[in-house]
Amino acid sequence: MRPFITLLYVLLFPLSAGSQTVPENEVIPLPGHQVSFQSNGHEKTRWHYGPEYPRPFFFPFTGPSGANLTRIGHPGAPNHDHHRSVWFAHHKVNGHNFWADTEGTQIRQKQWLAYQDGATEALMATLAGWYSKENVEQMEQETITALIPLPNDEYALEFQITFRAPESKTKVELEKTNFGFLAVRVAKTISEHFGNGTLTNSEGAISEQQIFGKPAKWMDYSGPVSTGVGENRKEVEAGITFFDHPDNPRYPTHWHVRRDGWMGASFCMNEGWTITESSPLVLRYLLHSHNGRYDQKSAAEVAKAFSERPGFQLQHRPEPHLTWGVNRIQ
Repeated sequence: MRPFITLLYVLLFPLSAGSQTVPENEVIPLPGHQVSFQSNGHEKTRWHYGPEYPRPFFFPFTGPSGANLTRIGHPGAPNHDHHRSVWFAHHKVNGHNFWADTEGTQIRQKQWLAYQDGATEALMATLAGWYSKENVEQMEQETITALIPLPNDEYALEFQITFRAPESKTKVELEKTNFGFLAVRVAKTISEHFGNGTLTNSEGAISEQQIFGKPAKWMDYSGPVSTGVGENRKEVEAGITFFDHPDNPRYPTHWHVRRDGWMGASFCMNEGWTITESSPLVLRYLLHSHNGRYDQKSAAEVAKAFSERPGFQLQHRPEPHLTWGVNRIQ
């Protein structure tokens, strides 16, 4: 059993410039429209936002051993190449399909707002637009992502996503759909169908037949992965637990899950949602990269810490050479 980690989650605030020589956790922009999230010099995940992609995504998403826990695309269906590891999407926004790759729509990062390194977490804030095939912005997305290191090389990737009506719109109509907003395509060996993995939700239900469409506080996909090469190659157990936050509308969310290796929080599974100028939609999610198979007690500890941790606020910074900063809400 993994050790308790509740006490290791703390209220986090950005460090002022110069307070650390080399922070333990870093967000490092790279060539080719990529950003590396690193803890103690080891990359945990990478953000890809190049204009060649229909939407940004995180890949790889590593396990504690360094093995990748996600993949690009379906292992057996080429029409599912839009499944890019960890990504944001929605099937119908103002009537436009932002889920498939073939519709000419694009979720395009307009700019990064903040990169913050620190002793207890690293933060990235970005602003994206959701554009129809006619290049008309349908929705705006502000995303704050936090890399939080945990014991035994585990970590959490926390998201706060704010969806707004763009300047050209007074409202955004999100239609009823199973698809959206945050989804995860796990590694082939972790899937139930192609590998030896197991889907489990917070209520203890197991596998797609028992879980699909049901509400749950969190979802886990765990299974075997390989690490090392040659004589050092070995098989280990690892997984990803996907948490909904109690402050989210419609908590606990319904889930779209499949034995072939993916899980998604389905915000609009049973009903659509309208975003207006005065009422943006704010959603918080967390992905926990963990050792071993799913452990109910450890998952409950992570859920409790996540539920108690304050969200983020993006603010203009008065310090020289800084435009924006991200704080935990006090």
